[in-house]
Amino acid sequence: MPVSFDTFERLKDRGLALYKAGDYAAAKPFLMQAADAMIQIAGETADPARRSRRKIMATELIEFARQCDDRAEQRKNHRRAEASGEDSDASKASDWIVREKPEIGFGEIAGLEDVKLEIRMKMIYPFSHPELAAKYRIATGGGLLLYGPPGTGKTMIAKAIAKEIDSTMFVISPAQILSKWVGEAEQNIRKLFVAAKAEAKAVIFIDEIEALVPSRRDSSSSVMTRVVPQILQEIEGFDRTSASRPLLFVGATNEPWALDAAMMRPGRFDSKVYVPLPDEPARHELLRLYLAKLPIAPDVDFGELVNLLAGYSGADVKAIAARAAQRPFMEVIGGAAERPIGRADLLAVISATPPSVRKKDLIKFEEFAAAN
Repeated sequence: MPVSFDTFERLKDRGLALYKAGDYAAAKPFLMQAADAMIQIAGETADPARRSRRKIMATELIEFARQCDDRAEQRKNHRRAEASGEDSDASKASDWIVREKPEIGFGEIAGLEDVKLEIRMKMIYPFSHPELAAKYRIATGGGLLLYGPPGTGKTMIAKAIAKEIDSTMFVISPAQILSKWVGEAEQNIRKLFVAAKAEAKAVIFIDEIEALVPSRRDSSSSVMTRVVPQILQEIEGFDRTSASRPLLFVGATNEPWALDAAMMRPGRFDSKVYVPLPDEPARHELLRLYLAKLPIAPDVDFGELVNLLAGYSGADVKAIAARAAQRPFMEVIGGAAERPIGRADLLAVISATPPSVRKKDLIKFEEFAAAN
């Protein structure tokens, strides 16, 4: 039986109201019913964009419902910590903040020498030469925005930065901050920065940063009107000339033009680095990386492949190598004799796999880079 939009709205409003009131046991079934209703409504929607938005809405409601049990337990723990007089900001953050010590340095990143040099000059050298940086009042830490097409290795670059300066890395997604606690996203941000500042050196990395600090002019979300200023306040609080507990905030995005304008001002994202598609040396190194451990026929010419893969992302190259390996694998499964991956396999896969990044999108990135 079809579900009306009014029924969905009633279930959703009731579930969220109970959630915000702290009655999680009662909220969970309403939220699940609302999600089910929206999934049905989305399935009956002809417009692809509207159908996609409705599926996202259903997913968000399922996430809220999933959190009901955890939220009740976390509230008990929070009250217990307050009663015992503990400072719970850093300890609560440990429930959802991922800390790591990356092992990937710039030596493991193929090509992009101009990008690596720019990051070294702006972010790494002040850490590695603290006395000289202090003498010339060069900032240590601060905000760095990595932007460019998808699949170009922005996350790997962020990890390499943390490795190069021997710091703890906090890897956070916008969903963790925005959906972990309804109405408490600002507190999550504060807890994140408190936890990071407790480290000797720290890198906070947030991928898809545009989801956390979108343009407030274009957003109707009441949450964002509170979250964006909180982020700005925390970044403004960096002591950039102190080497005692340096903190680096790194955001990565495929849509830099979607960020709130206030994030782009000096004192926030002080450095903006365009991470383009792999250049020729990078494509050669990527091919070597993804094909090195595979059985390759003598007729495979890396130089030829490098030229054919101009305009492809690193993720594209990885996928092409995997698909080329599937061709002889499936033949062997079907009873044929074993053989290496040949030139014909790679050419066939490349021919059937267009670049994932469109030329008009590249032009948009290049125009943004020129203006910033």
